[in-house]
Amino acid sequence: MTFADFVALAAQLFEASGVGVMVLGALVSVALVIPDVRSLRRADAYRQLRHRLGRAILLGLELLVAADIIRTVAEAPTLRQVSILGLIVLIRTFLSFTLEVETDGRWPWQSRPRDEDGK
Repeated sequence: MTFADFVALAAQLFEASGVGVMVLGALVSVALVIPDVRSLRRADAYRQLRHRLGRAILLGLELLVAADIIRTVAEAPTLRQVSILGLIVLIRTFLSFTLEVETDGRWPWQSRPRDEDGK
């Protein structure tokens, strides 16, 4: 196995992991919320589903970005490939930031709000 083959395999594994994390995360999120949907806590179930699903998507996006970086850097990158990678990373970074705000209610660089106990 040549280095190029190894890098291509690594990129494919990262891509498969990213997709797998999103699919498995969605299934687990739904499975964990089903008991709350059946009870009277439906509003809380919806919020929990969005939070868990958002986390799964964020992790999957990070793995997909890693796959793109591995693939582009390991090959002899052309200006076109680097430009496409930059655009993909920008789009996925924007998606990650908006999902972070959606799930946590704050920007990633903001500190977590303190609770009533001051912790």
